[in-house]
Amino acid sequence: MNTLLNIICSKKVKYTIIFIFLLFLYILVSAFSYVDAVSQNLSNNVFRLHVIANSDSENDQNLKYLVRDNILSYMNSICKDVSTKQEAINIVKNHMEDFKKIAIDTINSEGYDYSVDIGIGNFSFPTKNYGDISLPSGYYDALRIKIGEAKGQNWWCVMFPPLCFVDVSSGIVSDESKDIMKKDLSSEEFSLISNEDNSEISFKFKLIEFLQNVKINLAKN
Repeated sequence: MNTLLNIICSKKVKYTIIFIFLLFLYILVSAFSYVDAVSQNLSNNVFRLHVIANSDSENDQNLKYLVRDNILSYMNSICKDVSTKQEAINIVKNHMEDFKKIAIDTINSEGYDYSVDIGIGNFSFPTKNYGDISLPSGYYDALRIKIGEAKGQNWWCVMFPPLCFVDVSSGIVSDESKDIMKKDLSSEEFSLISNEDNSEISFKFKLIEFLQNVKINLAKN
């Protein structure tokens, strides 16, 4: 009798362990699927700008900001009526030489002769706040501008929707920029990036941030 009870208990324990393992596996797969879907949709609707300074010296860092300001001013003038990410990318592609010339002219006007490497690609970005909008870490399409040796601290923002022009005094993204994002994101996805004071939304944002950082670190290694 005791032997039979031991066998039954042993089977129950084994089945319980298997069930817990399968449940954990299901939750893990579901989490990765959710993160991939949300991250992909955010990436599909965002076009970023990435400027890397020649070095971390004060002069090179200040030069980086001057290049940034002139690039953004030009970008704003040619993309003010853009309504989709692809439109923004197409315009940038058609004006690549103009962007490069602006960067070089800015550098030369400050007395430097650094080279400029410019191109569009898909790059990893850390979590970044733009006023009351936060984008989780992940891979995003971007216009990357590398100044000289490009060994200094970098600067990034969102060219489309135009989050580079956040009112720094109020820390608020314009309603126009938010409307563009709302149009292409689900209500939950927009809530995730809107810094809502909601524990469930905050947890999901942290989950995306954590798993995307894991993916980025694995890719680097």
